[in-house]
Amino acid sequence: MHGHRLLMLPKKTKSYKQARGRGGFVRSSWSEVNEIIAASNVYTAKTFGPDRIIGFSPIPAMSMVSYAAGARYLSLIGGACLSFYDWYCDLPPASPMTWGEQTDVPESADWYNSSYLIAWGSNVPQTRTPDAHFFIEVRYKGTKTVAVTPDYAEIAKLCDQWLNPKQGTDSAMAMAMGHVILNEFHVKRQTEYFSNYVRTYTDMPMLVMLDKHDSGKLVAGRMLRAADLVNNLDQEKNPEWKTIAIDEKTQQLVAPQGSMGFRWEGAAKWNLEPKDGKSGEEVTLQLGLLENHDDVVDVAFPYFGGIKSEYFEGVALDDVLVHKLPAKRITLANGEEKYVTTVYDLLLANYGVDRGLNDENCATNYDEIKAYSPAWAEQVTGVSRQDIIRIAREFADNAEKNTWSFNGDCRCGH
Repeated sequence: MHGHRLLMLPKKTKSYKQARGRGGFVRSSWSEVNEIIAASNVYTAKTFGPDRIIGFSPIPAMSMVSYAAGARYLSLIGGACLSFYDWYCDLPPASPMTWGEQTDVPESADWYNSSYLIAWGSNVPQTRTPDAHFFIEVRYKGTKTVAVTPDYAEIAKLCDQWLNPKQGTDSAMAMAMGHVILNEFHVKRQTEYFSNYVRTYTDMPMLVMLDKHDSGKLVAGRMLRAADLVNNLDQEKNPEWKTIAIDEKTQQLVAPQGSMGFRWEGAAKWNLEPKDGKSGEEVTLQLGLLENHDDVVDVAFPYFGGIKSEYFEGVALDDVLVHKLPAKRITLANGEEKYVTTVYDLLLANYGVDRGLNDENCATNYDEIKAYSPAWAEQVTGVSRQDIIRIAREFADNAEKNTWSFNGDCRCGH
C-alpha cells in the first residue's frame, strides 16, 4: 500500500473480491493483524524453512526504530533481510549490495554519454515524461536503444530493438543474458576489464564454506571469516566480521581490507584498495579455484524454473540441481576440515556455465535446454535465443561505456 501516511489503523483484505483491484480492505485491530502475521511466519518456517521468510524495512533515515526492529526480528528467526532498496519503489534494486554504495546514478542528461541503453522496467515516455527527450536525442549520435516490455509500450517505438518476454518472465531472460556474458567474457576468454572490476568491487573472490545438508549433499553455507581460522588469521580486532580470500600470487589465505570488520578498528583500512588487512601489502585476489583446487565436489542448488504458471510455461527439471565445483580443503580453528569455494565459482555454477568439469547440469552450448541457457529462456519467455544471445553480447561488448538505472520496476512497471 503506497501512501503509508494515509494508513492510520491496521486493515486486512476482504475475503470476497468484487473485481480485480477492488477487493477492498476492512478495519482490523493490532492484536489481530499481529496474530495473522505471526501465524503466517510460523507456518512458512515450519513448512518451507525460515529462510523463506523475507522482509524489507523503511529506510533508516525515516525510522531507525522500525528499521532495526524489523531487521532484528528477521535475523533472529532465520529469515532473510532485503534492503530498503529492493521494494522502496524509487530506488534502484540491490544497488548497495552490488556496488557497496548508496544510490549514485547519473542524471537523465547523462544518458547522452552512453552508447548503449536498455530500457528495462521503465516506460520512459510515460513514467519519465520530462526526461524522455534525452532518450530520443541520444539516438541521433548512434546510441543503440533496446526496450524490454511484455506489451508494445510507448518506449518500444523509441528503440532499435524490442524484446517482449511474457509477463513475469523477464528475470528468466536476465539469467540467460548473464549465462552468455559469464560464458563469453569470463570463461571462454578472460576479459581484463570484467575480471578487474569484479575482483575489486564485488565479493566474488571471497571464500564460502560448503556445508553438509540433511540430504547428504553439500550446499553453499556462509562466508569464511578470520574468526574461523587459527589465531584469527592474525586479525586482532573484529575477526568475525572480516571475510577471507586467496592471494593469487602466494596462494595464502588473506583478509583483504574493506570488509565490515575494518570499519570499526580505526586503522583507516575500510576501503577497496587491494591490500592485505594485516601487512598492508598489495594482493591480487584469486577469483576462482579452477586452476588451483584440491577436489571437484558436488554442490546442490535449488531450481524454481519448473513451477507452473497460468501465464507462461516453466521448464521441468529436478527441484535440486547438482553442479560440480572446484574446492579447497582447509582446517578451521576448532580442528574441523571444511571445503571452501569462491562466490565466483558458485555464481558460474548457478548460471549453468560449463567449465569442463563434466557437469551434466551445465549447458555445453546455447541450444541445450539446461537451466538458464538461452534455449531454456526461450521456452520460458517466448523471446528467441538468438535475440537473447545477441543483446547480451552487444551489451557486454559495450560494458566500458555508461549504463543507467533508477527507480525500481515496482514504481515504473505500471
